[in-house]
Amino acid sequence: MLAFPVCSERQRLALKSSWAASLLDALGVDVEADLTHAVPGALLVANHISWIDIYVINAALPSAFVSKEEVRRWPLIGWLAAKNDTIFLRRGSRGHAKVINQQVADVLGKGRHVAVFPEGTTTDGRSLLHFHAALIQPALGVGRPVLPVAISYWEVDGQRSLAPRYDGDISLGQCTRAILGRKRLIARLVTTPLRGLNGEDRKQVAAEAREAIALAAGLPLVSSRPETPDGLPGEPPSDAHPTGNPSRAPADLA
Repeated sequence: MLAFPVCSERQRLALKSSWAASLLDALGVDVEADLTHAVPGALLVANHISWIDIYVINAALPSAFVSKEEVRRWPLIGWLAAKNDTIFLRRGSRGHAKVINQQVADVLGKGRHVAVFPEGTTTDGRSLLHFHAALIQPALGVGRPVLPVAISYWEVDGQRSLAPRYDGDISLGQCTRAILGRKRLIARLVTTPLRGLNGEDRKQVAAEAREAIALAAGLPLVSSRPETPDGLPGEPPSDAHPTGNPSRAPADLA
């Protein structure tokens, strides 16, 4: 934690990946990653199941994450998030949305990844919700690719696992105990073909990304209400959380 802020960019990415992999190993989670379609400077768009999704992504493709502004003020956690390349989003401010768009664009322009969870909350991992397209706009605005990433969890016997789910009324403690209660779990991360390189608008890219993730993770598409009209350009709708259920603190952290 002390060395991270003063390391070189390359060292920081390596440390982030190594630390995430070590945490997952301590939890008994093996990562199987198919990075066939990964390229530098892509916006990662992923489905959201658990607080450990962030570490699965970082173990395979170290990324900056978008988080709500409130996290910055949390003791210790806020400091760690700020030092870990988190981009903080202040909802309800059109001017701040433009600032966030530029921050995301700057990170992508350096050939680094930024990750978002456009469902706006977690699920149990057996379906996909509607994708909030506004979170994809910063990449499209500067011509950077969108990389749909499918995350799924599996038992060692090949059955889909519900142990990592962090939705509904499941607490962090309950989720963690469920994960530790399995001798071993497999987290699969599958990249799919890049999107948004041919002038598509954000709604089309969001729909295509959602379909690609559903196919790669073997999930049905669940109908949910469309993006609300109060979403500002480059900002999620006012009731959408950028990286997960607003009551889920760990889902906000990179």
